[in-house]
Amino acid sequence: MSVELDTIAAIATAPGPAALAVVRVSGRRAGEILNALLGQAAAPPVRAPTLRELQDPANGEVLDQAVVTWYQAPASYTGEDLVEISCHGGRLVPALVLDACLASGARMAEPGEFTRRAYLNGKLDLVQAEAVADLVDAHSRRLHRAAMGQLERGLSERVAALRAALIHVEALLAHHIDFPEEDDAPVPVESVAEEGKGVLRQLEVLLATAPEGTLLREGAVVVLAGRPNTGKSSLYNALLGEERAIVTEEPGTTRDALEAMVQMGGFPFRLVDTAGLRAAEGRVEKLGVEVARRYLARADVVLLCVDVGTGVGEAETEFLGELGSRPIVRVDTKGDLGGDALEDGEGCYAGRVRVSVVTGEGLGELRDLLPRLVFRGLVGSAPDVPVVTRRRQARALAAARDEVGAFVGALDAGVPAEMATTHLRAAETALEEVVGAVSVGEILDAVFKEFCIGK
Repeated sequence: MSVELDTIAAIATAPGPAALAVVRVSGRRAGEILNALLGQAAAPPVRAPTLRELQDPANGEVLDQAVVTWYQAPASYTGEDLVEISCHGGRLVPALVLDACLASGARMAEPGEFTRRAYLNGKLDLVQAEAVADLVDAHSRRLHRAAMGQLERGLSERVAALRAALIHVEALLAHHIDFPEEDDAPVPVESVAEEGKGVLRQLEVLLATAPEGTLLREGAVVVLAGRPNTGKSSLYNALLGEERAIVTEEPGTTRDALEAMVQMGGFPFRLVDTAGLRAAEGRVEKLGVEVARRYLARADVVLLCVDVGTGVGEAETEFLGELGSRPIVRVDTKGDLGGDALEDGEGCYAGRVRVSVVTGEGLGELRDLLPRLVFRGLVGSAPDVPVVTRRRQARALAAARDEVGAFVGALDAGVPAEMATTHLRAAETALEEVVGAVSVGEILDAVFKEFCIGK
């Protein structure tokens, strides 16, 4: 269904020095605005990029020579009349072109408004729209793969198949209700319950991807911890591939947490270097240790750095006792100095790696280990396996799962089928919310406010 709105314009590329910039105009007045910028020149053919001279409609001043592409509704990204102007980059030229568009009748677009219009006009469903934002923000190959799968309707089709399965269960239930007087109903209620359990299992499998899918977008938090001078900052720099942390022989150099995004095995990690775990001697170092505690409390995995030839001390044991069940990898650092790492008999490690930032020993092993610990379900999975990457998607799927579970439980408890079927309809509505078939304005506002202007 086409939605007629006012005409919007925005610069769709990042500001700053660049060879090209793109200015977008979408809406019913897009063609009129294009004609105003072209002056007496003929409009370009539809969907044919054409070099044109752009003028300021107010005074006829030449603004730029640009490649103009004209799309007529509904065959455009937004489903509306759409103009894309590829002009010279930088800060001034794109701004002048945008100002001319605004002066000719467009208004400045809000963040994500072009993609929101694509959704409203049926060009994308809500999962695909969110995938567009993920592609723009992608900081790892695995997130890129998941976003492309969603853009190509992988998750949407899985949700549609689940909804179709629920409708099938509802049809079986209706068939059962239609024959109450027969001793052997055509569809026994037990069979209907089994069909419902099958859908429930499929929902649980899909929902199981949500925790790791969220980490794909946000990055898994990996905290480097240990006593001062155990090589935490050196390891941090080595894993990043650049000198970000100060490395000296003086204990307590790291007073605050350093955080950076890094990709390992195609997966995103937020690598955090923290202050050494010890009885702090000054106020600043005490604050640093408290910051380290806070990061450790929300880490997805902890790298406990221990000098080769030493064991885990009381300070580390105290801190590690606060970590609960999160995985801990013992990293025996400074492996190039020789000697055998001592067994400490404390704790249970998810892995143990001997490393040397001087020789590179163990770094590859550590990079391979971390994705297997954090992204267990996604490592090695087929590219076409749908992944739930948004909390909004997970909440709607969880609501559907709960309703299907309530339906199965009601049938098992002997609740009349006419009453149990209300849970199926609620589950169908929840699945429709995943793809945006039923959405309220607050949900759309929350989704599209994360977009950049021009997208």
